[in-house]
Amino acid sequence: MIRRPMLYACLAEIIGTFILVFFGVGSVHAAVLAGAQVGIWQVGVVWAVAIALAIYATSALSGAHINPAVTLAFVAFRKFPIAQAPWYIFAQLVGAFAAAAVLYGLFCGVIADFEATHQLVRGQPGSELSAMVYGEYFPNPAVAEAMHWSPHSVSTWQAMLGEAIGTAFLVFFVFAVTDPHNHNNPGNRLLPVMIGLAVAVIISVIAPLTQAGLNPARDFGPRLFAWFAGWDEVAIPGPRGGFFTVYILAPIGGALGGAAVYQLLIQPGLALNRLPEQQETA
Repeated sequence: MIRRPMLYACLAEIIGTFILVFFGVGSVHAAVLAGAQVGIWQVGVVWAVAIALAIYATSALSGAHINPAVTLAFVAFRKFPIAQAPWYIFAQLVGAFAAAAVLYGLFCGVIADFEATHQLVRGQPGSELSAMVYGEYFPNPAVAEAMHWSPHSVSTWQAMLGEAIGTAFLVFFVFAVTDPHNHNNPGNRLLPVMIGLAVAVIISVIAPLTQAGLNPARDFGPRLFAWFAGWDEVAIPGPRGGFFTVYILAPIGGALGGAAVYQLLIQPGLALNRLPEQQETA
């Protein structure tokens, strides 16, 4: 039986991931379907604010991982209990799926009109242009259409590398700003803002290529909902496959790599760079 503190931690992860996906994926809905944001940077800023608010709202209960890759990196390098990891990851997926369902309830009519205008048949080749508001694709379908890219302008290996590097940077920055030994960390009040801005700058570079998932729950929860909503094989496994390798495996590998770089190359040096008052009390 799950204990009460763990229950509340999981509820916090559900709510935190719901906030993240509702506003982040919601901004993709608004941008693709209504032109509400102009350019990837504006979408990235919405993600930044959503992440900051999710962390402010839920971190006191769960630490606000809101990302399975972050949870696994904390298991590997920050002594997060491995027995709790499956519960956290399940909660994150529930929150992401629920947010996608709510967004569909709000936008289903708009999506239908968008598909009719663009002559898309849901679940058929080409309908990733509407499915991209849930799961993610490479190259970014909206950018590829606007820039007249070929479907193979971004290879599977390039997409995996982009997601891995983006998530590595994210977790590297998360470890840096949450490290109590780093006397230049922003402190608890600004920490959520810094993590949100880190995601925004990563999105600005990676999103044209892969939509910048950086989070297996953010991709798989909405993608699974899209499968149930009629996108079928366009949702899972996707028109080029790769949803597992690019949007689940690569972010997890990148997260572990980014965590390793911080813990093995940066963190040990902090002991040699302590403030004078810290050295006196050592």
